[in-house]
Amino acid sequence: MNSFFKRRYVIQGIFILIGLILLGRLFYIQVIDDSYKLSADNNVLRKLIIYPARGIILDRTGETLVQNEPVYDIMVIPGQVKEMDTLEFCRLIKISKNDFDRAFKKAKNYSLYKASLFQKQISALTYAAFQEKLFEFPGFYVQNRSVRYYPDSTAAQFLGYIGEVNEREIEKYNGFYSQGDYIGKTGIEKSYEDLLRGQRGVRNIMVDVHNREQGSFFGGKYDTTAVAGDKLISSLNKKLQLFGERLMHNKIGSVVAIEPSTGEILASISSPSYDPNMMVGRQRGNNYMKLLRDPFKPMFIRPIQAEYPPGSIFKVVNALVAQQFGLISANTYYNCPGGYRYGRRGFMGCTHVHGTINLAQSIETSCNTYYGYTYARMIDQTGMRPVNAYKRWREAVMKFGLGHALGIDLPAERNGMVPTADYYTKSFRNDKWTSSFNISLSIGQGELGITPLQMANVAAIIANRGFYYTPHLIKAIGEEKVVKPEFTKKNNVGVDAKYFDPVVEGMSRVVNAPGGTAYNAKIDGIEVCGKTGTVQNPHGDNHSVFIAFAPRNNPKIAIAVVVENAGYGSVWSAPIASLMIEQYLRDSISRPKYYSDRLLQANLLPGQKKVYVRPSNNKPDSSKSERPVIQPAVVPNKKTF
Repeated sequence: MNSFFKRRYVIQGIFILIGLILLGRLFYIQVIDDSYKLSADNNVLRKLIIYPARGIILDRTGETLVQNEPVYDIMVIPGQVKEMDTLEFCRLIKISKNDFDRAFKKAKNYSLYKASLFQKQISALTYAAFQEKLFEFPGFYVQNRSVRYYPDSTAAQFLGYIGEVNEREIEKYNGFYSQGDYIGKTGIEKSYEDLLRGQRGVRNIMVDVHNREQGSFFGGKYDTTAVAGDKLISSLNKKLQLFGERLMHNKIGSVVAIEPSTGEILASISSPSYDPNMMVGRQRGNNYMKLLRDPFKPMFIRPIQAEYPPGSIFKVVNALVAQQFGLISANTYYNCPGGYRYGRRGFMGCTHVHGTINLAQSIETSCNTYYGYTYARMIDQTGMRPVNAYKRWREAVMKFGLGHALGIDLPAERNGMVPTADYYTKSFRNDKWTSSFNISLSIGQGELGITPLQMANVAAIIANRGFYYTPHLIKAIGEEKVVKPEFTKKNNVGVDAKYFDPVVEGMSRVVNAPGGTAYNAKIDGIEVCGKTGTVQNPHGDNHSVFIAFAPRNNPKIAIAVVVENAGYGSVWSAPIASLMIEQYLRDSISRPKYYSDRLLQANLLPGQKKVYVRPSNNKPDSSKSERPVIQPAVVPNKKTF
């Protein structure tokens, strides 16, 4: 009897245990594990993300720089995929069987029950053929998207590009993005991502077991609407940008043009460049690697990332700082015997014997000797220790926007380099050094590093007689044309306006006086003020540099041009700047055709140098075409700078 009762309790215990196990399993399935729910939901309900149109980007005149084009992504829910004709599927979307297997494995590893990207950016034509047979492939559906299109293929480095998010970006934005989403990777696309991306919507669709849509869930009650991204009005002048890119073709360097009264960037050219449409579509990855391997680095954003010693254009900064310190004036004269002697045996040569000259003449003739004496006064003859005088000098120079990022609305801007006093103390192993130890700073050489953007900003400062607005590429945001407040703040450089007069006069003579170093950049009817520079390059030929603004009174444009390995500033950079100034102010070019042809057709790439030679003035043979002659580059006249 007792044995019977014991067996009964054992059997009851077994049933109770089984019941508890089943209840526990049911609780796990219904409450804890959502995979079955996801599978069930996905069998009857599909959530379609509605991607908003990304904000378009216009130039300052309303011309389109970037717009959108529709494309289609194929999505997959691996847990719903059944036996199908895989080869027919591959034929329809134009991929190989290996591509199919690779993409499907990746989707399964991500999730059996959540939708993920299977094939991106198929064309409208491919989509049309695939859509007709979509019902034969359960588990697959099509997601509408848009991609960028660049109608003029211009300003690639400025505009940037978009690409798929990575894990780091998904984490950074707290899950706003998911696998397969696009995000701005570089340029304006990255800087203004939060405004350009818009707000996504959701559409809930009922589907049957054959993957066919059966209408909206609850009549669209739970759907949300996508909101398009904000329109951006850039400061670029598209016509000027395209002209500058033509002038810089087959050259390495930069052009930056700024409107001095606002800080708006009128042109931002990095050469060599590339067609931004290469970074769109299914060949984007291959194109990206091709650009990375290009020895001339077309993806390097030279206007904000390349750093050069400024050369002789830096003399205008030293002239202004020395006047503000009260150490020189417009009527300060120095004698130039052909160079500047310093220390016991040091000698900094000049290009000519200039004789006794004043401040304006020193800029006109680009006299090294004058600035050797000027720099020595600022460092050695102030009544304070040279190391402290140097610190004061450096602080004054940095107010011109040098040695630190200006804050342009682009990522990855470089600071440039204005060496600290500690740098020299460490280099010379004591703090007893004087101007003779770094005299090259007097003429913009040595350890100085300045970006083309900073060079253009210096020209804008002189145009404004002592202040600048932070250079920026977006003029206004959205339909209401909102302007960022940080771009309306005036930055004073700490030099009184009266000290700019002799500097401006000297810069005017550089271009407009027959003895000026950039007389070949003169424009009839427009008083251009400029300064040439020839930057020593230890790795090859010197760099050609020029800064300018125009007109002299009420300036409308300030510009900097750098052409690497091109030699004298007057030969290449000054004429390029001159043409761009005239194009912007007059919307046309008045100079003879050969003036432009020499620049447009020259190839100054390392190892490929060929320059345009003006056709002979003799009457041409009517039986022959008048093609320009191309021959190896020649050394320019040494009178140029």
